[in-house]
Amino acid sequence: MVYGCIILATISVWACNKEEIVSTVNVESNFETGLEGWSVDLAEYNTSMDSSTIEFKYNVSKLLAPADTTKKGLRVQSHNRSDDMFMYIKKKITGLDSTKTYEVFFSVDLGTSYHANSIGIGGSPASSVYLKVGASPKEPAKVVKDGFYTFNLDKGNQMEGGKELITIGDVANGLTEPGFRVVNRNNLNKPVGVKPNGKGEIWLCIGTDSGFEGLSVLYYDRVGVLIREKTTI
Repeated sequence: MVYGCIILATISVWACNKEEIVSTVNVESNFETGLEGWSVDLAEYNTSMDSSTIEFKYNVSKLLAPADTTKKGLRVQSHNRSDDMFMYIKKKITGLDSTKTYEVFFSVDLGTSYHANSIGIGGSPASSVYLKVGASPKEPAKVVKDGFYTFNLDKGNQMEGGKELITIGDVANGLTEPGFRVVNRNNLNKPVGVKPNGKGEIWLCIGTDSGFEGLSVLYYDRVGVLIREKTTI
């Protein structure tokens, strides 16, 4: 998908045209050679749950037709047994200035088989599964609290975003009938603000907050991220 690249290129040109040159970092992942530094995890479910019923799996796999099947993506899946499952990927970025604040722009090309009018248990597998992006100086992780695997960052709940992760859309593919398609979701108009930790590190996080009580299978075809030093100009 070329339009994801165009979005981040536009931001980069805009940044360079400002009166003051600002520091930027670009992250490009297309998963053709593996996970490329990303890791995958799951949160928001009971610790007593039989984990085999969740069907949580991930791997680098070829895209489905009619998309370009010579290309690969990061395939992730889980069965939402808790009515609020959060399936996410994360990656650490180093070498930033711990005294600065940064704006983070995401452009995600997502492969999905779920059309907008689809119906499922508890909600639509398309419009009741929300894509979220964010950044934090703290590593995103699931933590045990009161017998529950909860998420340690503020992501909001389902449609609603939080302080550290914001909602950028759902996983509907724009089709009117079953079929696979790669779509773009981005936060071009709403960058995420983050200040690195004392080591100059931040963690990127992208995930799906599900209200659909069934099996979700999604492909991250490409993830583009622009991290730009925030200025007052």
